[in-house]
Amino acid sequence: MNSSAALNRSAALASITVAVLLVGLKVWAAWTTGSTAMLGSLADTVLDLVASVATLAGVWVAAQPDDANHRFGHGKAEALAAMFQVVLISISALSLAARAIGQWVAGARPQEAEGGIAVSVIAIAATLSLLAWQRRVIRQTGSLAISTDHVHYQSDLFLNLAVIAALAIDQYAGIAGADPFFGMAIALWLGWGAWGASQAAVDQLMDKEWPDEKKARFLEVVARHPELRGLHDLRTRTSGDRDFVQFHVAVDPAMSVRDAHDVMDEIEAKLLAEFPGVEILIHPDPEGHVDPTDLSSEDLLASRP
Repeated sequence: MNSSAALNRSAALASITVAVLLVGLKVWAAWTTGSTAMLGSLADTVLDLVASVATLAGVWVAAQPDDANHRFGHGKAEALAAMFQVVLISISALSLAARAIGQWVAGARPQEAEGGIAVSVIAIAATLSLLAWQRRVIRQTGSLAISTDHVHYQSDLFLNLAVIAALAIDQYAGIAGADPFFGMAIALWLGWGAWGASQAAVDQLMDKEWPDEKKARFLEVVARHPELRGLHDLRTRTSGDRDFVQFHVAVDPAMSVRDAHDVMDEIEAKLLAEFPGVEILIHPDPEGHVDPTDLSSEDLLASRP
């Protein structure tokens, strides 16, 4: 297992450990307080546990080497794991919203606050530790599945703060309706988080192009090679923590196949130094060759500012 895969796996196992701890604490707290906000926090943590297991499965599959049936690797398993998390977060948000509305209509209130507040404080401390480790892993691996898990656990901080506020306002300030109000707020927050988390996963599954600034940096490296007379039909995509790029370059028509091959190798070496691990496919064309059916024939090197 390479270092990136090991780091991703460690982050997934850490999130599972934290989720198991918090599920046990929040089951007790939800039972003793009768709070909708705490129940919502419990439901979210249960989904955290399921989602973290899915993340572990996703990063494990994504780390598997290429095989005869998956020549581009298994990186999209991370995007699938992320989408699974999005579905779970959405279900949690809808269920919590329905519970909050029911409690509001019935006028039910929490039974006590101390236990729920104590559990929420423990949850915040555990979540902060997990987030710190996840940030370190994401900086080194760029894992989509871990990034989605990170977004989910970030929302847990606000969720636990909302539980503390709901219980304190209801029990100590005596303001009825605070618990379902914060429960609904948590549901809306989860829904918004699910929408945001889905975008990166969909982009990978649909093979969206790299961001413009990343493509510009890529072209800057390619343009340093003096043998190139142009570049067109640049195509890029990301799968898991792996990048893929392919493009056509124009070279001197009199250049031999061997010389052209050497030039392509030199370009790859320079690109790999700037973009470690990227999969590169280069097609050389004789300078001046234009395919009238090619809609991507614009010379990207000539169009650079």
